[in-house]
Amino acid sequence: MNPSVQIFELHPLFEEVQLQKVFADGKTFVDCTPKISTGEILQLYLQQKDKAGFDLMAFVLQHFHLPKAFTADVVLQSASVEEHIHQLWNVLTRKPDEAGGSLIPLPNAYVVPGGRFGEVYYWDSYFTMLGLQASGRYEMIENMVKNFAHLIYTLSFIPNGNRTYYLGRSQPPFFSLMVQLLAAIKGKEILISYLPALQKEYTFWMYGREQLNRRNIAVNHVVMMSDGAVLNRYWDVFDTPRPESYREDVELAHAHTEPQQMYRHLRAGAASGWDYSCRWFADVNQFDTIHTTDIIPVDLNCLLYHLELTIAEAHELNFESTEAEHMRKAALQRKQAIQNYCWNKTLQFYTDFDFIKAEPTTVQSLAASFALYFEVATKEQAEAITASLTNEFLKDGGLITTLYTTGQQWDAPNGWAPLQWMSIIGLEHYGYHELAATIAKRWIKLNKDVFARTGKLMEKYNVVDTHLEAGGGEYEGQDGFGWTNGVLLALMKKYD
Repeated sequence: MNPSVQIFELHPLFEEVQLQKVFADGKTFVDCTPKISTGEILQLYLQQKDKAGFDLMAFVLQHFHLPKAFTADVVLQSASVEEHIHQLWNVLTRKPDEAGGSLIPLPNAYVVPGGRFGEVYYWDSYFTMLGLQASGRYEMIENMVKNFAHLIYTLSFIPNGNRTYYLGRSQPPFFSLMVQLLAAIKGKEILISYLPALQKEYTFWMYGREQLNRRNIAVNHVVMMSDGAVLNRYWDVFDTPRPESYREDVELAHAHTEPQQMYRHLRAGAASGWDYSCRWFADVNQFDTIHTTDIIPVDLNCLLYHLELTIAEAHELNFESTEAEHMRKAALQRKQAIQNYCWNKTLQFYTDFDFIKAEPTTVQSLAASFALYFEVATKEQAEAITASLTNEFLKDGGLITTLYTTGQQWDAPNGWAPLQWMSIIGLEHYGYHELAATIAKRWIKLNKDVFARTGKLMEKYNVVDTHLEAGGGEYEGQDGFGWTNGVLLALMKKYD
């Protein structure tokens, strides 16, 4: 047996630990580090498991080191939230040589979100970088951009996080925004330096495009629309339960006639970063109607529009006019396709598009704000979106994520730092400064109030009843917390 086999490949030990809920959080076991080779551990398990008095928990603790939790508990209560965050950067920093188990080593230090999330996460990191920029920690920003480029060069893409069990999927593609952020600090020549990585990232998202035709409209992340335009969806190469949420996935798919299809939709939902939201459900109140891979997400395609423009700009700086024009044309075509398929004329709002049903979805979410942030919307469309944000999404603590309360963590009443940022800056781009400032100040106040009560900054917040904690999802709310820290510092610098 291969001694380096992953924990989630240790059958039947892995299934037993997860299904018997040895750990309350399924992510704990796959983040453990074996004390001896996994092959030896499995042999010992097979020898001992049927003996009288066998204790599964004791066996696991005997043969595995538990993962380190990156918590804020070690930070002394500070006089201000700003000082608290400045201290947290050190707490949440992971050294490059800390590898083992399922962790994929990175060459440079990086900042993790916190709590159960002790590894780097793709889209989280951009919003963390905003705070690092506000803190003047430019070296860490560059370290993290270098790490993501390293992942692109070694794996051909940026995985959900630097764990082996995430190798089937990526996350919202914010790499081009990270490179632009670094370029704002160090100069535009940075775009040329990272052009090969940007191109390789684009190749990953567009892989399979040449296989698209009228009979084969979807391959991997790419989908051919009815008019021949190509847009993107979220995708995971595997159709098995997620190792880090094995029990939850098995239980949800138990009565499903096609469990592999369910697992694919669940994994694609995790790739979206919105795990989970009713925007992925056929019935907003039924988790088991999830059909993520049937959906063209408006936010994903706005991000890829930015990637295309960034590659074009890098080519121009590198005096490669033909290549630059090619990418600008691709970006223009994508922008028009987003307008054609994701602008919901009935709702006067950007929504996702169900390409299987050939119709827009009806769930209004803050994904629409990406069309403002990247200036895809017309002036008239921006006005309509702004009216909806003002009248339906704006609450005492900021913006709710969707208009539905479903028990999923990416729905009402929860608000999330990255979506506040994309919405606020998107509104600024269209001149809605007063509304942007109102949202920002309400979010800042909520973050500060919860910090005053608890001494912590949270992963997400209840923006409807600001005295209650946010809830929903597959795990308890986490504190730390990378993107909350980053967005809060950036907003305070801009508005407070």
